Amino acid sequence: MDTPAAPPPPPPPPPEPPKVPYARRYKFLWPLLLTVNLGVGAYLFMRTKKKDMVIDNDKAVVDVPSTPTESKTTVTEISSPTPVKVEPPKVRPPIPQDQQRELFKWILEEKRKIKPKDKEEKKRIDEEKAILKQFIRSKSIPSL
Repeated sequence: MDTPAAPPPPPPPPPEPPKVPYARRYKFLWPLLLTVNLGVGAYLFMRTKKKDMVIDNDKAVVDVPSTPTESKTTVTEISSPTPVKVEPPKVRPPIPQDQQRELFKWILEEKRKIKPKDKEEKKRIDEEKAILKQFIRSKSIPSL
């Protein structure tokens, strides 16, 4: 019984390479992403801090109690680095009445476009519109 031997079974397919997680595939991007994120956060933080400092310098009000106390707090004055130059206001020629009327008409149109949020705001806007209508209808506009 010489039967020919059956051909050997084909070899099993090679195992698939293990799946690399998404985070490991792009590991070179993580430090870059972290650096950019920290940079943007620091920029936003410093920008708001700078605005707060400007507001504090503009106010420059120091609360001093009327009666002396025994606490050991020190009050430091905030001085502006450059002296403030105050220029006298420029005197401009008066605006003709017809231009003033046109300006009042334009303001009235803008007031009509405003959508009030509550009754108080609607009442205030209506009063302003009534005043503008009086100026537009009057023969002479008072000068300020």
